[in-house]
Amino acid sequence: FRLGNRVNENYAEMTCCIYMPDGRIGFMYKKPEIQTNDVFDAGGMRFEVVEPFKELKLSYEGKVCVLDKPNDMAEPKKAFTQNPMVDTKVELTFNGISPMFGGRPVEKSTGKEPTQKMEESFSKAHYEQHISGKGTVEVGDERFELNGLGLRDKSWGARYWQAIAWYRWLPMAFSDDFAMMISLISKDGITASSGGMVLHDDTYHLIKSVEIDSVWDDDWYQKSLKARISTDHRDYEIKGEVESLIPLRNKRTTPDGEQLLTRITEGLTRYECDGMTGWGMSEYLDQIVDGIPIGAV
Repeated sequence: FRLGNRVNENYAEMTCCIYMPDGRIGFMYKKPEIQTNDVFDAGGMRFEVVEPFKELKLSYEGKVCVLDKPNDMAEPKKAFTQNPMVDTKVELTFNGISPMFGGRPVEKSTGKEPTQKMEESFSKAHYEQHISGKGTVEVGDERFELNGLGLRDKSWGARYWQAIAWYRWLPMAFSDDFAMMISLISKDGITASSGGMVLHDDTYHLIKSVEIDSVWDDDWYQKSLKARISTDHRDYEIKGEVESLIPLRNKRTTPDGEQLLTRITEGLTRYECDGMTGWGMSEYLDQIVDGIPIGAV
C-alpha cells in the first residue's frame, strides 16, 4: 500500500497491491487530485497516525484489477481492460516492533541538510520500521483475516524514479525479534552502496556489506536470490524464492525529448535464514536500456 503526495503537482500517487494466497494479485494505481499535504487521504486510501512511530491505521475502499497472470501488468492498458475489476475493502492496524531506521541526513560540519539537484532526488529523509499488522482484506466476495509482520517506510521531498540506475530492496521478517532490510543501491550503474539493518531483540544492527545473486526468468524478472550480508556482529546468508511478482513501470520524457523507462518488479518472497522461514518483498528497480534492466548485466 503506497500513497505518495505530490502536492506541488496537485496529485497523489496511490498504489494498492494485494497478493492473494493462490498467486493472483489485486492491483490498482491512481493519480487522484489533491490540494494539501496535511493528510494522507486520496484515491480511496487513507493512512491515519494514531501515535507517531507506534501505531498507524490504513484503510482502502475502491476497485482492484484481479490478475490471474500478474505479468500482464507489464502492459498496464491491456491488463486493466482484459482483467476483472472488483470491489475491495481493507482495514489494517500496524504497530511498530522495532526502533526507527534512517531519517533526515545532515552534514557533520554544518548540521544542515545537504543540497541536492531536484532531478537527482529520490528518497529524501527516508526512514523505515519493522511492524506487526492485523486486520481484514476483502476482494470481491473473498475475505481474508491478516495477522503478520512486515515493514513500513516513508520518504520526503521530490521523487524522480530515474534518479537511480538500479537498486535491490529486500525487507523481510522471520519473527517479532528477528527481521531485516537489505539494500543495494547504484546511482551511476557502476558502483553500488550496501545498506540496511538486522533486527535482533529490539535493536537494529547496521549492515556493512551486501552481495546479492539473482536468478532471472526470460523476461528478466527475479525468480530467486541469495544474499550475503555482514554486520559488526556476524555474517548472514539469506535465500529467497519469489512466490508471486508484478512488474510496474514509470515513464518520463526529458526536456531534450529522450524517453526514459524505469521498471520496478515487486516480488512476494519467501526467505530462509538461520533455519527460519520468513516472508517479505524483493523490490528490484532498474532503468531499462535496450529492453534489458541495467542492473542485471
